[in-house]
Amino acid sequence: MTSEIEAKAAFDHIRYAQLWEDADVLTQGLGDCAGGMLVSICSAGDNALAMLTLDPAKVVVVDLSPAQISCLKLRIGAFQNLSHAEFVELMGARPSTRRKVLLSKALNGVDEETRAFWTALRDDVEKVGAGGVGKFERYFRIFRTRLLPLVHSAKTLDDIFVSRTSADRQAFYDTRFNTWRWRLLLNVFFSRFVMGRMGRDKAFFDHVEGSPAQHVARRIHHAAVATDPAQNPYLHWIIKGTHGEALPMTWREEHFETIKSRLDRIEIRPGSLEAFVSTGEKADGFNLSDIFEYMSPEIFTKVYESILNASAPNARLVYWNMMAPRRVPAAFAARVTTLREVEGEGKAIDKAFFYSDFIVEEVKG
Repeated sequence: MTSEIEAKAAFDHIRYAQLWEDADVLTQGLGDCAGGMLVSICSAGDNALAMLTLDPAKVVVVDLSPAQISCLKLRIGAFQNLSHAEFVELMGARPSTRRKVLLSKALNGVDEETRAFWTALRDDVEKVGAGGVGKFERYFRIFRTRLLPLVHSAKTLDDIFVSRTSADRQAFYDTRFNTWRWRLLLNVFFSRFVMGRMGRDKAFFDHVEGSPAQHVARRIHHAAVATDPAQNPYLHWIIKGTHGEALPMTWREEHFETIKSRLDRIEIRPGSLEAFVSTGEKADGFNLSDIFEYMSPEIFTKVYESILNASAPNARLVYWNMMAPRRVPAAFAARVTTLREVEGEGKAIDKAFFYSDFIVEEVKG
């Protein structure tokens, strides 16, 4: 089975240079996976690496994009060759004046294709870090550097990340942040047209329902009021260009040595998820990212069935929805259990605020 999006979108460049899904939520959703086999969409590789903290026997990583796989290979080299402090400098989470040196060090021992790919990007890495060179990150950089200063003062932007009670966060949002200029910026910059041209490939909106700008507005309100922005590395990067005091799970120091010691458990298989599930192997858990959003309901049903057939008893399927609602198709509802309590716990802590839904389904034994 070939992938529907494979024929529509371009995969010759880095779309996401860092992971915009919360690995804390993912690993919690996957549950006890010790000794099992896990499968992950690659994207930038961060969440596949985070899955190593669950102590699986193997994490199979798949992706249609050679560029995205190169992001994972760079991370593997960085974990092997850098200290934690050097790693977060290279990625762009912390300021640095030596990223070209760190990049060369991280590429020690990688294959020649990966080395050539990243060497061509060394000037960009020096400026913004390896986690800032993707199309999605450039989109947010334009937003942050060229447009946001026209809407809010530097002080207002700094004050977003002052810890407050929920009531005080709502007051700040209402009185200082949600201005008419802010609403105008959202409606223009996060329109379907602009996002398709500058952020995500336009093919990724084929099955989206409603207005992307209105969706982004709702989710930013959620991040600004329902959760503490001071603890949100994703919001901090969008607004400030670094992760602040908070870091995504994979980039945190407490997980660095664990991930480094288990890198040999990563198995990279270039290609689509659909190609993997046709091998006959059985996985104990899947990180499916938000891939179902890119599929028509008919293709989604077919792919979902193939994933079920590639799942061991009690395997968990973990995935997100952004703007296209996807859950277990009715035809297969009897084969899985939706773990509502696990979902609720995940949604309550999910810092990747732009997703509208978080799904955890367990395959019945």
